[in-house]
Amino acid sequence: MALTVAGCGSGTKTATEPSTSGAGDAATAAAASTCPGGAVNVVVSVDQWGDIVSELGGDCATVTTLLASSSVDPHDYEPSPADAAAFKGAQLVVINGADYDHWAADLAATSAGSVPVIDAGKVTATADGANPHLWYKPQAVTAVADAVSAELAKINPQAAGYFGDQRKAFATTLQPYDDLIATIKAGAAGKSYAATESVFDYQAEALGLANKTPQGYRQAAANESDPSPADIKAFQTALAGGEIDVLIFNTQTEGSVSDQLRKAAEQAGVPVVEVTETVPPGQDSFVGWQDGQLAALAKALGVSA
Repeated sequence: MALTVAGCGSGTKTATEPSTSGAGDAATAAAASTCPGGAVNVVVSVDQWGDIVSELGGDCATVTTLLASSSVDPHDYEPSPADAAAFKGAQLVVINGADYDHWAADLAATSAGSVPVIDAGKVTATADGANPHLWYKPQAVTAVADAVSAELAKINPQAAGYFGDQRKAFATTLQPYDDLIATIKAGAAGKSYAATESVFDYQAEALGLANKTPQGYRQAAANESDPSPADIKAFQTALAGGEIDVLIFNTQTEGSVSDQLRKAAEQAGVPVVEVTETVPPGQDSFVGWQDGQLAALAKALGVSA
């Protein structure tokens, strides 16, 4: 299928990152001094969860997100010595799991063996090999947020009240996201979608959209193999025949097949909604990222949002 998925990049992104420099030490010390019991050092594997953890921790957490750009697939990432060092200093580790960032699970086991690990896959009972794009599942966002808040309060009980307030504030921040989901679900009843790959499937399911991606194509994409000419033809026929109301197109997936399908959708008058697997450049808010995509989907489906 010649698809190349660009996942999270190899740069380190931090909310308030400890540093060997004097300025970094001062920033960390300042955060600790404003928080009863001191700020908790948290390492997050990928940026899809990094902003959420930062909002939950606030001034009482020093959050280091290891992969925070769109140039490296997290599945294949090779951690650096600096990544291992970050894990050694962690008091809490947050990973996606579900075999998405296995390198992070390995580092947590070897470099932070006694440190609690919140694994989104385990929190949501998602098995390895299943769709690992859990940040697109609203229930998973809530479950992980609850788990992170609870663990932060255990690590620093003096700040338990503060973490509780941060969790409530995050729920308020999520309200536009929740409202958009409810609005689209109500206004797009009976609507369908197809996707160039599965990154958006959890969200589409939450919206009540019927998945009309041809089964053969879906299976090939799940296996990271090339779809057959018959699978591609079935997809193009479904688009041309009006069976699909919107095409979900991951802009971080490159390849001739996905481009062919986008062209077929455009020729058939099927709206194309762009999504990304990772937080796009210039966007550091989970809710801002998701709301922008949901608003574009609502417009494509003719739903007033």
